[in-house]
Amino acid sequence: MTTPDSAITPQPATTTTAAAAAAPAAGPGRLGSLGPVALVFAGGISVQFGGALAVMLMPRAGALGVVALRLLVAAVVLLLVCRPRLRGHSRTDWGTVVAFGITMAAMNGLFYQAVARIPLGPAVTLEVLGPLALSVLASRRAINVVWAALALAGVFLLGGGGFSSLDPTGAAFALGAGAMWAAYIIFSARTGRRFPQADGLALAMAVGAVLFLPLGIAESGAKLVDPVTLGLGAAVALLSSVLPYTLELLALRRLPASTFAILMSLEPAIAATAGFLLLDQALTTMEAAAIALVIAASMGAVRTQVGRGRGKPAALEDAGLEG
Repeated sequence: MTTPDSAITPQPATTTTAAAAAAPAAGPGRLGSLGPVALVFAGGISVQFGGALAVMLMPRAGALGVVALRLLVAAVVLLLVCRPRLRGHSRTDWGTVVAFGITMAAMNGLFYQAVARIPLGPAVTLEVLGPLALSVLASRRAINVVWAALALAGVFLLGGGGFSSLDPTGAAFALGAGAMWAAYIIFSARTGRRFPQADGLALAMAVGAVLFLPLGIAESGAKLVDPVTLGLGAAVALLSSVLPYTLELLALRRLPASTFAILMSLEPAIAATAGFLLLDQALTTMEAAAIALVIAASMGAVRTQVGRGRGKPAALEDAGLEG
């Protein structure tokens, strides 16, 4: 799901945000952007292979149980690393971080319900439509109608002309996760402006974990404390949250945000690869073409956004979509 520290779209994305507003856009150096690009790819691979591992864990702990474990472990790690201050914040600050945490929990919960029903690649493809729609609506440029049409064509192909090839409930969960991803981008950007470093992310992750833990316990009960389940859940948290967030933070210090967003557009392809290698989820020719269309639409929307230059509307800044 993307990256909580990119504050741009699409990212995922899941990825996800708070750091992009503070991270400088680095110009090309003597070695170019190969180093940070490698970090972004590594983060994307980590996220999607973590998602594949989560699918493998679901028979043991259930979708809600896996989400609860992921959020809990990630929250503990981030709180220990960041050690955020609890005093000195206004009600608005806390309201923002709570909204961020709720959105994060909803995004993860809906996405994991989706991948419990449909393959990982199509699920991420549908999810990325949320950030794509946010980018198109915030930009308000005519060319984005083309990108939206291209994405819709991809969705039409992915659904076999009516989602006959995909579980409708799973597809609906993925689309819901996409809507939460768009909201997540907005709230993560606002959180990044109100909290230093990754403090807001750590606190929001803790909020999400507290809210989701009762759901995980209700579904899985004692299964959550099984040593094997705990170990796999910790691995999912590290692969899907802690490691990619750290890699993306490092990349954003040297990589322009616009380039980062374009790389995030490749998430569906990485997810499809992870699903094929770990879950034996092969794609049909039509599904592969659909994913390619959505990736192209995402890249086009980002490039259009970047081409706007200066003088972006306030709505764009509020959404955290600075290119």
